[in-house]
Amino acid sequence: MGFYQFKKTQLFHNSVEELWDFISSPKNLKRITPKYMGFDITTEDLPDKMYEGMIVCYKVSPLLGIKTTWVTEITHVKNQKYFVDEQQIGPYKLWHHQHFLEKTENGTLMTDIVSYQPPLGILGSVANQLIIKNKLKEIFDYRTKALNEIF
Repeated sequence: MGFYQFKKTQLFHNSVEELWDFISSPKNLKRITPKYMGFDITTEDLPDKMYEGMIVCYKVSPLLGIKTTWVTEITHVKNQKYFVDEQQIGPYKLWHHQHFLEKTENGTLMTDIVSYQPPLGILGSVANQLIIKNKLKEIFDYRTKALNEIF
């Protein structure tokens, strides 16, 4: 059974405060997710800002249009620095996503690090090689483009 990491960085010519204001609102996640994924937040009365221990429920269609439930918990938050979301229910055996913001002399560097383990042991490892790692790249490439348009 494989364990994998995916890392993506993006530089913005905006302040940490501006970026944090956007990414710390769970409601903005749909704006930076490809439409074909059918992403819908199902949590009612979702607050405007995340907090440690917050549970967010989604419906998403990552493959073949099949809707699946995805439940994440915001496990760590350091204001204007980073937050971590971890899958509690969903398609992966393990999903741990770190989001970092760092002020630089050229703006703000945003770094995403996704540590994940597909289900199904060796079949999950094969699926990662054939589908999952490419799908993650595609999703984060879309996010890069969407965030560039927003900012």
